[in-house]
Amino acid sequence: MGQVLASSSALLLGMLFLMIGNGLQGSLLGVRGDIEGFSTLSISIVMSGYFLGFLGGSQIAPRLIKRVGHVRVFAALASFISAALIIFPTFADPWVWTILRIILGFCFSGVYVTAESWLNNTSTNEQRGKTLSAYMLVQMVGMVIAQGILAFGEPSGYILFIIPSVLVSISFAPILLSVSPMPPFETSKPMTLRQLFVISPLGCVGMFLIGGIFSAQMGMASVYAIQTGFSLAEVSSLIAALFVGAVVFQIPIGWLSDRLDRRLVISCVAGVGGFVCLIGTIFGANQYMALGVAFLAGGMVNPLYSLMIAHTNDYLEPEDMAASSGGLIFINGVGAVGGPIIAGWLMSVFGTPAYWVLQAVLLMGIASYAGWRMTRREAIAVEDTSAYVAVMASATPVASEVAQEWAIEQAADEALENAEAEAQAGGS
Repeated sequence: MGQVLASSSALLLGMLFLMIGNGLQGSLLGVRGDIEGFSTLSISIVMSGYFLGFLGGSQIAPRLIKRVGHVRVFAALASFISAALIIFPTFADPWVWTILRIILGFCFSGVYVTAESWLNNTSTNEQRGKTLSAYMLVQMVGMVIAQGILAFGEPSGYILFIIPSVLVSISFAPILLSVSPMPPFETSKPMTLRQLFVISPLGCVGMFLIGGIFSAQMGMASVYAIQTGFSLAEVSSLIAALFVGAVVFQIPIGWLSDRLDRRLVISCVAGVGGFVCLIGTIFGANQYMALGVAFLAGGMVNPLYSLMIAHTNDYLEPEDMAASSGGLIFINGVGAVGGPIIAGWLMSVFGTPAYWVLQAVLLMGIASYAGWRMTRREAIAVEDTSAYVAVMASATPVASEVAQEWAIEQAADEALENAEAEAQAGGS
């Protein structure tokens, strides 16, 4: 891991600044929108804008990079991000904010694609798994630091909008001045959605529902917390708990998924997540109970994203794994666009507990569908399944393809080891 950090330190530092800036604006807008008197539904539309922009950016940014190069795309998009962040407190209007959030989602998607492709280029085959782990850790640390800044700031002023703007601007330096060469940019031609659904119905349905759960969970967390009556410090703690749980549970759930029928693991993880969210509907007004629920809910939802990728890979040849990532990302992004809006509408009609109710219903839907799929198709032998690779639910196609490449390498290494073992057994 030390070698990975040394070779990628500039890129990871730049990504840390980006994650702090993104995490701070995402949480801040929910709080500031309440201060400005926006309705819950209006705020939810604003929050949904980011996921719409991110979906568009994940499809268009690779084309821009191929056309004009990494450096120009990164510098242009990051400049737009920095400018947009300053405009929020200047024009406190829901429609202006929605447009700005769409722009932010598009631009953040583009700069993530750029930085992640650079990060992948600096990693050897042996380091790729550790690089993914370091990248995911940086994402979590950045988001948690952002909540710490929010806890000690003044959301009614300008400073909390200026800080992420400055951090995004600073993030240019370590990435653009990195000694790493500009990498060639290549993406796999994605499978059609029809092909993906035929190969893995659970993977497609699960990815769509996870998109809605994740976007509702993260996009509306600050709105839920502030309307529940939590203090600013309590709001930031609840959001941080979501991200910490997302990382902590990746390893144990991944370990289980490599040893059991993945559909069973998916069903159990989603069922536990749904039950935890139901607890949130009853005891969510208590700060400590809300923290526990957020930690466990975040810890169930994010690993489900990685589980769906691994489950889909189980039915693919290694050479097709990277091609599947684009379709899965698109399906997840479509689901993510509607999550905050549905959550906001339900909260405006039924109150803040609906924040947890929506997540519970969708998670129980995944659990039920996974259980039903177990009756439709025989389980693949555990030794023939692909490796579980931890990927955050906010991943771009580049990060997802890197994860797929690592899974392919693991499968090839395992096949080689099995062949050598059989040869030795035959020789003896």
